[in-house]
Amino acid sequence: VQLQASGGGLVQSGGSLRLSCAASGRTFSNYGMGWFRQPPGKEREFVATISWSGGTTYYTDSVKGRFIISRDNAKNTVYLQMDSLKPEDTAVYYCAVAKLSWASRTHYEYDYWGQGTQVTVSS
Repeated sequence: VQLQASGGGLVQSGGSLRLSCAASGRTFSNYGMGWFRQPPGKEREFVATISWSGGTTYYTDSVKGRFIISRDNAKNTVYLQMDSLKPEDTAVYYCAVAKLSWASRTHYEYDYWGQGTQVTVSS
């Protein structure tokens, strides 16, 4: 399984970015997907997750109302739309494929990870 994340960059506070993660090598549509992030000097943390059908999503509290996770199973791609970005959103963002079909909020429920894409939000 290979995951290719893209869409990161430098944006001003209040701006938007859309991250994409293209998966290959697996029947993507059968599994939950997630986004995690690792801020500078901190541990990796959960951001958002989506079930295999897209019918269930969960978000960490700090991004609720600002971020939206979605997926296109036909394109084997998961997205993270990030609006109203804040400097504290600065991190390397990772996409991951879950071990099972539902939305999962803990990192040990994932077994494949992308390489990460840097998001930097300036104040």
